Amino acid sequence: MNSSLPYKTKQFFFVLIKLSIVVGAFYFIYQKLLNNPELKFEDFLNFLDKNKLFSTKNIIFLVFLSSLNWFLEILKWRFLISKIKTIIFLEATEQSLGALTASIFTPNRIGEYGAKAIYFAKTHRKKVLLLNLISNMLQMSVTVILGVIGLIFLYHNYEVNIGYRFIRALILLTLIALFTVFGLKQNRFNIKGFSFEKVINYIKNLGINYLSIGLLLSVLRYAVFSFQFYFILTLFGIQLNYIDAMILITSMYLLASIIPTISIFDVVIKGSVALYVFGLADINQLPILSCILLMWLLNFALPSVFGSYYVLNFNVLKNHN
Repeated sequence: MNSSLPYKTKQFFFVLIKLSIVVGAFYFIYQKLLNNPELKFEDFLNFLDKNKLFSTKNIIFLVFLSSLNWFLEILKWRFLISKIKTIIFLEATEQSLGALTASIFTPNRIGEYGAKAIYFAKTHRKKVLLLNLISNMLQMSVTVILGVIGLIFLYHNYEVNIGYRFIRALILLTLIALFTVFGLKQNRFNIKGFSFEKVINYIKNLGINYLSIGLLLSVLRYAVFSFQFYFILTLFGIQLNYIDAMILITSMYLLASIIPTISIFDVVIKGSVALYVFGLADINQLPILSCILLMWLLNFALPSVFGSYYVLNFNVLKNHN
């Protein structure tokens, strides 16, 4: 009887952790909707109703775009993790959405790394962490490349005041980053048993075709959610052609992505950045804030709700067989 006590205790705490994650996720979503300092939920609903966003056709299309967004992310994860283990699409869905829910209140969604790793045996977890890092790096690369292009056009098309101090700070940060990378390489700095040199060699050994497919899926995903942003703007009556809108959208996503934040505050960060960027085009605040909140609901909150099912049904023994 006594020998079974530790196992039951572990199971109890494991269930408690799963419940805490799900309750915490729902609580944060609830708080974000009802206690948004920039946009009252009642004003948001009234604005949606005024612009006829509740029509069946619009709702179906927006949900389709969000589903396509996450379909591509899940497909990318299934492809990348195939270097370690071949999994079916349903398993990749469970890992992706479950990790999303578990990372909702962690800075820059860092909890996603550990959440995905526990789906695999201990012998594979370090490589799972690396592959998840590569997945995020590929998506970030697309954001940076398109964002830099967007910023260049933004600077030339609008009156953007970039002072000398900003340029000097940017140069300083670049130099710090270069010295940091150089220092890590020289000192063979270890991260969870992986030196910086080993990480670089591991990425190189993955092959150009493997990384190219991962990058292509990242580009497709970016194209989907950026178009969704543009489509919502048109529903709100914003008169911008697609190219002009993409200049603003890509610039906004780049500026917002380089600010460290907790995922639940993503709406606030993106909202503040979006107000500045779209303000350059003399676009009113309400449609921009409503668009940011709706994008967050469709692509973050809603998938987190589905992910809570996988968190509650997660079984260590089942996933390690």
